[in-house]
Amino acid sequence: MIKAVKFVSIPTRDQDRALEFYTQALGFRVVTDQPFGEQRWIELRIPGADTGIVLFTPPGQEDRIGGFMNLSFASDDVQKTYDELSARGVEFVQPPKTEHWGTSAIFKDPDGNTFVLSSK
Repeated sequence: MIKAVKFVSIPTRDQDRALEFYTQALGFRVVTDQPFGEQRWIELRIPGADTGIVLFTPPGQEDRIGGFMNLSFASDDVQKTYDELSARGVEFVQPPKTEHWGTSAIFKDPDGNTFVLSSK
């Protein structure tokens, strides 16, 4: 039986720039960084989470870099996380907005991949 999502892949044009963003700005930690064909397999973990984030673009998928990602990050306090990440230089395209279902904000990485930051 399927038990969990092991990792999700985020496509990137520049793995070094992406690695710096995800570790320095977002606070993820490196689990694996090793050669993998013409790229590297860079797997990260969010502290306290089990799902991995992989900074890798499958060959032939370069046109999928940038734009809205079907991936949402959760936060206990979206406003506080927004304030902290903004102070670290993370670009938000939508500040925190509260709806009847919770609070969300939208940010993007250096490749233009856009993510929702949402309350749990």
